[in-house]
Amino acid sequence: MYAARSKKNLSVLMYTGAVIITFLGLTYAAVPLYRLFCSATGFAGTPTEDRFAPSRLIAVDPADNPKSRRFKVTFTSSTSTSLPWAFKPAQHHVYVLPGESSLAFYTAKNNSKEDIIGVATYNVTPDRLAPYFSKIECFCFDEQKLLPSETVDMPLLFFIDKDVLDDPSCRNVEDVVLSYTFFRARRNSQGHLEPDASEDVVQKSLGFESYELAKKKDDEKKKGLKEEEKS
Repeated sequence: MYAARSKKNLSVLMYTGAVIITFLGLTYAAVPLYRLFCSATGFAGTPTEDRFAPSRLIAVDPADNPKSRRFKVTFTSSTSTSLPWAFKPAQHHVYVLPGESSLAFYTAKNNSKEDIIGVATYNVTPDRLAPYFSKIECFCFDEQKLLPSETVDMPLLFFIDKDVLDDPSCRNVEDVVLSYTFFRARRNSQGHLEPDASEDVVQKSLGFESYELAKKKDDEKKKGLKEEEKS
């Protein structure tokens, strides 16, 4: 009887150990698996792996596909009031076919007498075309440090995915506006750089000012600041 009980306890111990080891393995693999999931499905705005496949980076000629047409991409820019930079697109607009990659530039100049770090946000309108606007190379959300009076050209390599031709909501869309807003950067409590502006200003630069979530986040932030002042 004791031998049978010992054997049973050993089996339970082995199963428990196997479960623990499995969950530990999943814990360490959680981030890579999440990235693979996002890359495969496009979840959380992550471009899918096949979006940049060579076969998709081929211009769709209207002669081969009656739905195809040239899109006029207009570039605009703005800067935060706290950022003493001159920031503008090097070209006003370009015309591109779906699947055709295009290179554009923005120019920034630091008009101050000190080193300044800036970060940029972007917005694509109309928003229904935004999922098909893919950036191969972009300076958005990256740290940009300019020395006093320094001028830099920042490249933007992009294309409009050809799947846009099969989207009924984009059937009559031919004009696209790509807007960039540069903010002075600050470091948050975690040491990460973020725009030196209120949440509503940042959300507006991204085109989310009309979304309830953006308003709620800003209200929560203001409420937290008031509570800190009272304490």
